[in-house]
Amino acid sequence: FLVHGGYLKTSLVTPDGREKVTAFPMRHDILGLDALGTPTYTCDCRALDVSEVWQIPLVHLDLYPEQLSRLRGMLTVELARVIRHDWQWLMTLSTLRADQRVATFLLELAERQLRLGYSPRFLTLRMSRADLGNFLALQLETVTRILSRLAARGFIRVARRRIELVDADALARIVAPTADPDDPDGPLPARSRDPAWPA
Repeated sequence: FLVHGGYLKTSLVTPDGREKVTAFPMRHDILGLDALGTPTYTCDCRALDVSEVWQIPLVHLDLYPEQLSRLRGMLTVELARVIRHDWQWLMTLSTLRADQRVATFLLELAERQLRLGYSPRFLTLRMSRADLGNFLALQLETVTRILSRLAARGFIRVARRRIELVDADALARIVAPTADPDDPDGPLPARSRDPAWPA
């Protein structure tokens, strides 16, 4: 499936009900690559906003190999991109602090919006704070606390689900592996007041 518009969430759900959010697909992303070679889809997908997806019947790739050779190549490239992206997030979740994970997510979302022709400064978090925390392997209280700290330092402005990136360079410095703990734009302090951010 090709996402033509909207915002979605993919997740893995175990038989006993445990869920792990795996991605937040947007326009131009492809869904269902996890089902290649299997009779069922591995991930669940749920729309977080009004969305539109286009079905790509893979059987047509075998029926019309010459006419659809370009599409087959595009799917192969997309599959490789998804694998690289998953590896990158695996590294992020296993090596970065909580504040670095949140900053990384905001910067990547801004970059994705820029590629789609939208403003990279103004973001709307369509997912709940619980889903965002699940994706980042953080408690939802930790996510809201970090957003409050970033806002208090003037890096972002938070208005419910809407976030303005006031100083993207400062966020990038938080993510930088060589960040000096004594740098005023470096790691966030250990404790801060939680903001009022809706689930």
